[in-house]
Amino acid sequence: MTARDVLPKNTAAPLSGSESPLEAVRARVRRRRGLVVGGVTVALIAVVLLGVTTGDYPLTLEQLARTLLGGGDRLESYVLFQVRLPRVLMGVLVGACLGVAGALLQGVLRNPLASPDLLGISGGSSVAAVFLLLIFGVTGPILAVAAFAGGLAVAAILLLAAGRRGEAGFRLILAGIGISFLTVAIMNYLMVRSQVELAQAALLWVTGSLASTAWWHLLVVAVVAVALLPAVLISVRWLPITQLGASTAAGLGVTTSRVRMIAVISAVLLTAVTCAFAGPISFIALCAPAIARSLLGHGSIGVGTSAITGAALLTGADLVAQFAIPDTSLPVGVVTGAVGAVFLLWLLASTKGRQL
Repeated sequence: MTARDVLPKNTAAPLSGSESPLEAVRARVRRRRGLVVGGVTVALIAVVLLGVTTGDYPLTLEQLARTLLGGGDRLESYVLFQVRLPRVLMGVLVGACLGVAGALLQGVLRNPLASPDLLGISGGSSVAAVFLLLIFGVTGPILAVAAFAGGLAVAAILLLAAGRRGEAGFRLILAGIGISFLTVAIMNYLMVRSQVELAQAALLWVTGSLASTAWWHLLVVAVVAVALLPAVLISVRWLPITQLGASTAAGLGVTTSRVRMIAVISAVLLTAVTCAFAGPISFIALCAPAIARSLLGHGSIGVGTSAITGAALLTGADLVAQFAIPDTSLPVGVVTGAVGAVFLLWLLASTKGRQL
């Protein structure tokens, strides 16, 4: 007689090789997240390689590797290290910062239309920076301080205007649209009253451009992004719990207002520092989180995926701005604005007001 004959017929089989439904779902989510992150990362690497090898003086992959290792000639080193690499890396960094900022704001407000440009945060940063540029002729790192102050002021006004009911995001979106129009009017007035040369420089900056990026610009943005990484990680960990409601979050030991404040300030500072050195590049903060969420497909905020997606989108848009029209180089903000406007119309049509 075997052990099988002794066991009752309704005895369940051992669970060592089985998998519960919850574990199966988690495994599928992990697999999809891995595929999405891997695919977006590959796309980012591809556009980065195109960005550093494509141009009036093309570089092969062999020349690129040799120059990166210090073996290229003077012309190759100049083209790579002084012209292309700072611009491409700035596109990666700015796109990642905007993707994170958009994901944080959309997670806080639970609204897919929440982004720094539509809420007027980019406009507030722009007004402060343009005011110093046109009125006092200030350039350099102090613009980042002014841009952060302007963005933070707009964020404070928005929170006051939204009130307690701002948690739904509707009142805050409306207030942000109003502030955006006001900041555009102020910037137009400042440019009309300024000298033509300064107005042209301000107009290029307001449009958003990655041209003429210096290594120290990249360093400042990178330092701010790294300094904000702990706050972003805190937001990523606790924001999903705040979406369960204030009472539920409090029962789990999470202070909703504190987490939201950390997320908002992080998003404002990331937006402000990118505005200071690349201008208010529109729609990346709106598009990247929406694309990341649709790819992940399980309701996640997807801050990390939004960062990679934003980097790939902005770097690719800059390539289009440089080479789409022969003998004409456009500011990258022109391309992101055109693509983002179409994306916004699609988003409004697809949501049908359910989440707005």
